[in-house]
Amino acid sequence: MKLVSIEIIEVVVPANPGTVNSVGLNIPLHKLVSGADAAWTKQFDEFSKFMLIGTTDEGIIGFGESLRDTSLEVTKAMARQLIGVDLTKLAWQALPLVKNREYDGFELLVLDLLGKRTGVSVSSLIGGALRSEVNVGAWTSHRFAEDAGKVAQAAQERGATSLKLKCDVHDDVGGIAQSVLDACGPSFGLIFDPNERFVELRHAVKIAKDLEKVGNVICLEDPLPRWDLGSYAELRARTTVPIAVHVALGYIAHGQRISDVLTAITMRATDVFNLSSGIGDFIRMAHIADAAQRPYWHGSEVDLGIMEAGYVHVTAASHGGTLPSDIFGRHIRSSDLLVEGLELNGATVKVPTGPGLGVELDLDAVDKHAISHSTVSEEVKD
Repeated sequence: MKLVSIEIIEVVVPANPGTVNSVGLNIPLHKLVSGADAAWTKQFDEFSKFMLIGTTDEGIIGFGESLRDTSLEVTKAMARQLIGVDLTKLAWQALPLVKNREYDGFELLVLDLLGKRTGVSVSSLIGGALRSEVNVGAWTSHRFAEDAGKVAQAAQERGATSLKLKCDVHDDVGGIAQSVLDACGPSFGLIFDPNERFVELRHAVKIAKDLEKVGNVICLEDPLPRWDLGSYAELRARTTVPIAVHVALGYIAHGQRISDVLTAITMRATDVFNLSSGIGDFIRMAHIADAAQRPYWHGSEVDLGIMEAGYVHVTAASHGGTLPSDIFGRHIRSSDLLVEGLELNGATVKVPTGPGLGVELDLDAVDKHAISHSTVSEEVKD
């Protein structure tokens, strides 16, 4: 089964109004440098993504999706490296491509094609689903306390049992948690993600103590700068709030590596993990966390449906992937670009059972959001 063409469609899919920050808060979330733009200066939905449509010599069509803020020229160069290759002869977990932010989209494409050819789901290809549904949570970004309660209540009315939200050292984090408790009751949990912005241990301890009093926090993710894992360990010793470390292999510029999972465990810096990567590397990180009996969830970059389907499959096939995963794109963005969206049932998402990823691109929706089209094939290498 050889790849004969890969269509590369660049899309921009905006967030729905009101889903990200409270009115009056304009806090960008893209934490990487992008060209001449500094980190934390652009919002995630300003960036394009690439949808990949691959066709084989057997007429099988598969789909992939890139992370945001990737390069068209690099994507086309990597596509050329796969044209004419027999995918059945490849080791899918080590594709002959450079590991960069463009890699994950091609991994999804290859797995979707292999699954469709063999008639099995991606989760079956990678070892088998351990559960038919994956736990998921609602999401929002920075919110004022009163507004956070309203957002949480709306999520609860959709069936969600948890909400992940951003925060800063200067926020009334305890007040935000209390607002959610008042609106939703004690059974509705929170994950706070300050993106390392609590700065110093003394600030993190104070905020954690405030959260202990409220009692509705699932975990506190990346509270301090990641170079200071010793303070993570000290924070764990001084609070009952579970601490999470986010290992995101897409943050290559930040030096994040698979070995960060092992380092966090050996330094006693974390109770749980947020793991973000392609499918093969997620499995590698999950095995390390499983060995240490550290549960985890799948992180995201507020992605679209093809990539989220991959997240569902690999989380279902991972023993410790039991915490609410960041699979919520269809509630945030204006479209997931799927013919039929993932089956979200409040606090869970059903694992697709069809061959490959088990979802199909809505080509009309893709065209609606497209800003460029390219094709790479043996005949056309634009």
